[in-house]
Amino acid sequence: MKGVILAAGYGTRFLPVTKTIPKEMLPLINKPAIDFIIEEFLASGIEDILVITSRRKKALEDYLDREMEMEYIFEKENARDKLKNISPPRARFFFIRQQEMLGTGHALMLARPFIGNEPFIVAYPDDLHLGRKPLAGQLIETYEQTGCTVLATIYDPPNIERYGTIAIAADNLHVTDIVEKAPREEAPSLETSIGRFLYTPEIFHYLEKGWQEHKEGEYFHTGAVRALSKDGKVVYKRIEGERLDTGAPEGFLETLLKYASTIPELKAVIRTFKIENDLT
Repeated sequence: MKGVILAAGYGTRFLPVTKTIPKEMLPLINKPAIDFIIEEFLASGIEDILVITSRRKKALEDYLDREMEMEYIFEKENARDKLKNISPPRARFFFIRQQEMLGTGHALMLARPFIGNEPFIVAYPDDLHLGRKPLAGQLIETYEQTGCTVLATIYDPPNIERYGTIAIAADNLHVTDIVEKAPREEAPSLETSIGRFLYTPEIFHYLEKGWQEHKEGEYFHTGAVRALSKDGKVVYKRIEGERLDTGAPEGFLETLLKYASTIPELKAVIRTFKIENDLT
């Protein structure tokens, strides 16, 4: 199965740093956010990865390439640990630019020649996952059981009105609708779609049909998912593990601290900082 990472956006909530540095390259200690998605894909058996970027995102291509000068220096020094740290992931990377910011639906249509007629995983790099079983792998398992498009969900998050919530069929598996940014009291359920999807290739038919009817502005994938769900071809998978949202500064900081707390020497720093500040 192939993977697609949607990384064309401007990252305006992190300006001014994202004026020159892609949001996907903002570091969580020593790893950029996009590394977590790539590691999840590789752990799920996905080695062909398309990154949909834009003109200002060449740093992503450079990061995922070899660094010849450093390799030469570290080899000369016999610094194997350093060599390991700069080795590119074992995936095969492909890049395409979305030349205009026309939304997620338009970006996904650009992936069709890469995908062909196979199911594929789509990741939004704002959504990271911590857990024993990789999130993409969880979706693949659900697809193998159902043959349907799979939406990753979490239950009853804070600020649920910022997300898409799903209507669920009587079998508690199939999705019958998805509603964007509904207030809690109007949401069809508390099951909330996040930025990880497994699409069957049928999605392209629905995307292209919606694009023909689209008038102006950004074109999002939600209409195609809704149409596919009306035909009984969408299921959901409530994720195992923890979803971390790096889409805004406060979520990024929380993710940074949670990830740092998994590293023993950094966890000690966090503990010391907390004790010192509790005393002041």
